[in-house]
Amino acid sequence: MTKPAAPKRYLPTSPFKAPVTLPPEQFAVGDRVSHDIYGLGRVIGVENGLAVLVDFTSEQRRVMSPYTKMSKL
Repeated sequence: MTKPAAPKRYLPTSPFKAPVTLPPEQFAVGDRVSHDIYGLGRVIGVENGLAVLVDFTSEQRRVMSPYTKMSKL
Protein backbone atom coordinates (compact mmCIF):
# COMPACT_ATOMS: atom_id res chain seq x y z
CA MET A 1 0.00 0.00 0.00
CA THR A 2 1.35 3.44 -0.91
CA LYS A 3 1.03 6.67 1.02
CA PRO A 4 -0.97 9.48 -0.59
CA ALA A 5 1.13 12.22 -2.16
CA ALA A 6 1.66 15.33 -0.07
CA PRO A 7 0.31 18.58 -1.52
CA LYS A 8 2.90 20.62 -3.37
CA ARG A 9 4.37 23.51 -1.47
CA TYR A 10 3.79 27.06 -2.75
CA LEU A 11 6.99 29.02 -3.27
CA PRO A 12 6.73 32.77 -2.58
CA THR A 13 8.99 33.53 -5.57
CA SER A 14 6.73 31.63 -7.97
CA PRO A 15 5.26 33.67 -10.86
CA PHE A 16 1.97 31.74 -10.45
CA LYS A 17 -0.81 32.60 -8.03
CA ALA A 18 -0.99 30.79 -4.70
CA PRO A 19 -3.46 27.87 -4.68
CA VAL A 20 -6.81 28.71 -3.14
CA THR A 21 -8.45 26.26 -0.76
CA LEU A 22 -12.14 26.86 -0.18
CA PRO A 23 -13.69 25.99 3.18
CA PRO A 24 -16.17 23.11 3.08
CA GLU A 25 -19.77 24.15 2.52
CA GLN A 26 -21.90 24.46 5.66
CA PHE A 27 -25.31 22.77 5.80
CA ALA A 28 -28.17 23.24 8.25
CA VAL A 29 -31.13 21.02 9.09
CA GLY A 30 -33.85 21.60 6.51
CA ASP A 31 -31.54 22.62 3.64
CA ARG A 32 -32.49 21.23 0.24
CA VAL A 33 -29.51 19.61 -1.49
CA SER A 34 -28.55 17.95 -4.74
CA HIS A 35 -26.12 15.02 -4.75
CA ASP A 36 -24.37 13.76 -7.92
CA ILE A 37 -25.21 10.12 -7.15
CA TYR A 38 -28.32 10.11 -4.93
CA GLY A 39 -30.21 13.07 -6.42
CA LEU A 40 -32.39 15.56 -4.52
CA GLY A 41 -32.74 15.45 -0.77
CA ARG A 42 -33.21 17.35 2.49
CA VAL A 43 -30.71 17.60 5.35
CA ILE A 44 -32.16 15.99 8.49
CA GLY A 45 -29.06 15.98 10.71
CA VAL A 46 -25.69 17.74 11.05
CA GLU A 47 -22.61 16.34 12.83
CA ASN A 48 -20.40 19.43 13.57
CA GLY A 49 -18.81 19.72 10.11
CA LEU A 50 -17.93 16.00 10.00
CA ALA A 51 -20.95 14.72 8.12
CA VAL A 52 -24.60 15.39 7.35
CA LEU A 53 -27.54 13.00 7.34
CA VAL A 54 -29.67 13.48 4.22
CA ASP A 55 -33.11 12.07 3.39
CA PHE A 56 -33.21 11.26 -0.35
CA THR A 57 -36.86 10.04 -0.16
CA SER A 58 -35.97 6.45 -1.10
CA GLU A 59 -33.19 6.20 1.50
CA GLN A 60 -31.27 8.13 4.14
CA ARG A 61 -27.52 8.58 3.70
CA ARG A 62 -24.71 9.93 5.84
CA VAL A 63 -22.55 12.14 3.59
CA MET A 64 -19.04 12.84 4.87
CA SER A 65 -17.24 16.19 4.64
CA PRO A 66 -15.87 17.75 2.31
CA TYR A 67 -19.18 17.29 0.40
CA THR A 68 -17.57 17.43 -3.06
CA LYS A 69 -20.53 15.72 -4.73
CA MET A 70 -23.25 17.68 -2.90
CA SER A 71 -24.47 21.27 -3.18
CA LYS A 72 -27.23 23.46 -1.73
CA LEU A 73 -30.24 24.34 -3.83
